[in-house]
Amino acid sequence: MKRREFLGAAGMATASSLFGIPLSGHAQSADGFPAKNLRILVSASPGGSADKLARTIGQKLDAVWGTRTLVENQPGGGGSIATNTVAKARPDGYTLLLGGDGLSIDAIQQTRPLPYDPQKDLTGVIKAVVNPLLIMVRPNLGVNNIQEYLQFLKANEGKTSLALSGAKNSHQHLAVELLSQLTGVKINVIPSLGGGPAMLDVIGGHIDAQIITLAAATENVRAGKLKGLAVTTPFRSKALPDIPTLQEAGIKGYAFQSWQGLVAPAGTPAPIIQKIYGEVAGILQKPENRNALEDLGFIVTASNPADVNQTIANDSKLYAEVARKAGLKL
Repeated sequence: MKRREFLGAAGMATASSLFGIPLSGHAQSADGFPAKNLRILVSASPGGSADKLARTIGQKLDAVWGTRTLVENQPGGGGSIATNTVAKARPDGYTLLLGGDGLSIDAIQQTRPLPYDPQKDLTGVIKAVVNPLLIMVRPNLGVNNIQEYLQFLKANEGKTSLALSGAKNSHQHLAVELLSQLTGVKINVIPSLGGGPAMLDVIGGHIDAQIITLAAATENVRAGKLKGLAVTTPFRSKALPDIPTLQEAGIKGYAFQSWQGLVAPAGTPAPIIQKIYGEVAGILQKPENRNALEDLGFIVTASNPADVNQTIANDSKLYAEVARKAGLKL
């Protein structure tokens, strides 16, 4: 198993300050970590972008550490099942969550009690990627761009739906609500158990449209099984460069993006957080891995633990404002 020399005791205060990781009362050494297999929990079904990213990270870590990372899919509960498992896990670095923007929704939700507080019970490890959201339809729907789709929605109000890649009141639901606010078009959304199952329903013609992280749909769009209409970011994706942004399509002021990364139980020792962060960041920054991920539609960021925690806090404020304007009770 690969070992590395890490910061000594004199350097740990500096590392803690730099990366925003509190030093705990546990032994302040990552020597010997990992001594057993890691678990990465994913709050979505197999086939979605989170699942793909978790398995990529796990496989690459195994090659470095000689371990076998277990990726466990625990969909349902709007992501709360997997998140709670990690929040209640022993803070030793062996149980991680492939988390993202859903943690900011959890931080501000008021309609259902959660057994955890993401800003108190979890701590950031790495913000691995950001990801445009993609609005796509079944190819035989008869629309070729977002403006035609909006006209289709107006003409078929109450008769057509757009699938979310998860529960209502999610990040993707807020992205749709913002589109509705800016265009004045009512969009009926339906929840699903995850991006993968919902995408199969669109391909099969059971649902007309879906909003999903672009990386989860790239292969099917390229194969012509789905038709991408627009991305939610202010910039196009290198993976699907012919698909315009919503701003380019005439929806002024629209901007939304997703992020994904690793979080750990609060109280996980700083040296272990730093060791996982350093190894995963190195993996993501290797040209062959970065190119493979960006070809799928991810944008590699590999930013530090403090950035994860700050992103959750900042996005919570943004989502609360969008929900307020939409009249949603999260």
